[in-house]
Amino acid sequence: MKKLLYILSILVIASMILSACATPTTAPTTAPEPTQAPAAEEPEATEAPAAEEPEPTDAPVVEEPTEEPAADKVQIRWFVGLGTGTDPVQVAAQEEVVKAFNDSHPDIELVLEIVPYDSARDTLATQIASGAGPDIVGPVGWGGSNAFYGQWLDLTPYIESSGFDTSVFDPALLKFYQTEEGQVGLPFAVFPAAIYFVPAAFDEVGLAYPPQNYGDQYELNGEMVDWNWDTFTEVAKLLTIDVNGLNSTEEGFDPDQVVQVGYSPQWQTHVNYVSSYVAGAADIVEGDAKGSYEVAFPDAWKESLKWFYDGMWGEQPFMATGPLSAAPEFGNGNLFNSGKA
Repeated sequence: MKKLLYILSILVIASMILSACATPTTAPTTAPEPTQAPAAEEPEATEAPAAEEPEPTDAPVVEEPTEEPAADKVQIRWFVGLGTGTDPVQVAAQEEVVKAFNDSHPDIELVLEIVPYDSARDTLATQIASGAGPDIVGPVGWGGSNAFYGQWLDLTPYIESSGFDTSVFDPALLKFYQTEEGQVGLPFAVFPAAIYFVPAAFDEVGLAYPPQNYGDQYELNGEMVDWNWDTFTEVAKLLTIDVNGLNSTEEGFDPDQVVQVGYSPQWQTHVNYVSSYVAGAADIVEGDAKGSYEVAFPDAWKESLKWFYDGMWGEQPFMATGPLSAAPEFGNGNLFNSGKA
């Protein structure tokens, strides 16, 4: 239970929050007027005789609710679907969070709204345009959040008033969520990436498996070294094998007859992904005010592009080129699934 409450407390701060709050709908206080029954004996009449109009019966008694209506509570709407979060397993976990929160906050009602991903953008846009936007949106990635750029709430005053310690996040990641509007989000549940590997490929060339815990070092060439992008790249080269069984660091390696590559980014090929892994957040524009902005190519992106280029066409390649990755023997683009990466 404590874990669920902790997750929710972080989520309320970390998710993208809209400034529009929903206004509770008030239940009607009067009963609807009864509908007049048709005159069965005069089917040809075009008008019902006024004298024969039945007198309305007394209005039905509206039953008093057995529980306090939700309108008396502060309602918080949580919109899920703009990014991930709509899978059944995820929905079940989110429902647990909602129940735990509501059970411990009698004056607040957290309402979960699950919207299919394909229609989430249109649904959210309609809600905002009608003044009925949700309070919390998330989990959501860059594409989903930037589709509503300029419509997120600055969380800075809420972070300060709650005493939330943002030092738990890397400063570069924290900067990712800063725009002209302020701190529009925090790096929580933001599509983390992970490295998968084929143990048999490491066994075949006598390499140790990648570290299984953050901060652990890696044994390479008989020495313990930090597991960083330099080490990662070196290992990938040793795993890149040609038709003659040579790796890309060995004399005579044939880059035109590669049968296995050391690394495949799979579908994580966007330069902004890799450059952020390598060097953290970076500005892509220069200027101080609207109308003065100029495109800036961050050094991290340059480094990333060179890394990609060397990985495919350098003297010691470790990644598949486009044609190679699209080949049937390499899984038609699904390299890792083919066992060739």
